[in-house]
Amino acid sequence: MEWLTDPFEVGFVARALWGGLLVSVICGLAGTWVVLRGMAFMSDAMAHGMLPGVAIASLLGGSLLLGAALSAVAMTLGVTALSRTSRLSQDTGIGLLFVGMLSTGVIIVSHSQSFAVDLTGFLFGDVLAVREIDLLFLAGALALALVLTVAFHRSFVALSFDRRKAATLGLRPGLAHGLMVSLLTLAIVASFHVVGTLLVFGLLIAPPAAMALWANRIPAIMIGAAVIGGIATVGGLLISWHLGTAAGATIAAFAVACFFVSVLATLVRDRLPFTATPLKGH
Repeated sequence: MEWLTDPFEVGFVARALWGGLLVSVICGLAGTWVVLRGMAFMSDAMAHGMLPGVAIASLLGGSLLLGAALSAVAMTLGVTALSRTSRLSQDTGIGLLFVGMLSTGVIIVSHSQSFAVDLTGFLFGDVLAVREIDLLFLAGALALALVLTVAFHRSFVALSFDRRKAATLGLRPGLAHGLMVSLLTLAIVASFHVVGTLLVFGLLIAPPAAMALWANRIPAIMIGAAVIGGIATVGGLLISWHLGTAAGATIAAFAVACFFVSVLATLVRDRLPFTATPLKGH
């Protein structure tokens, strides 16, 4: 059993474990709404749209997290403005801003002598470099994500399934959408420095999607997604330790593998008699 426990007795691996577990819960909360509302493309665009802010903060010696947050907010405001003032679809606006901000970020970073290192860190993160201060930040982000999820659960549910009904019930779908995007932004900004922007989708999308195939209640999907993300974190770190693979990428790949295992399991389940029940918000 030493091969299961020995890696986590090392300080930086233990911190990586706790960081990954915290990110798994945060992404489980936000990722559930991403899966239910079909916001994966917007999530991808927001993650990559953070690069200009991160690049500027890096060159100026400022906070990368603050730069990422400001850039993500700018991306969100841009998408909202284009969707309201243009004949173009929201997906088109997201795509244009995605390419524009990513290109701008690469141009800015290319002026740095450490271009390759900076860009690699942004894209892939370094889960094994998690510090105690990072764990405190993730714990604070998780607390805020829980507050948003619990306080606006009813509004999020109504928005996800029937925007017009949400308006009829006085739940202010516009505000609910903004708060949901804020929750998504929080998850991406809190997670990118741990697993990177390209790999954050591994924990943001795969665990909720895997759990949504089995659960018919939103809280159950969130809890199950957090558990699957935690399993992916433990499994990914063990594989990374013993096989010498990149830790963040291995965790993300493990999470995606969990999704495909879930899909295969549903194929077996669907051959058995059962009664389907609609997804519920409680």
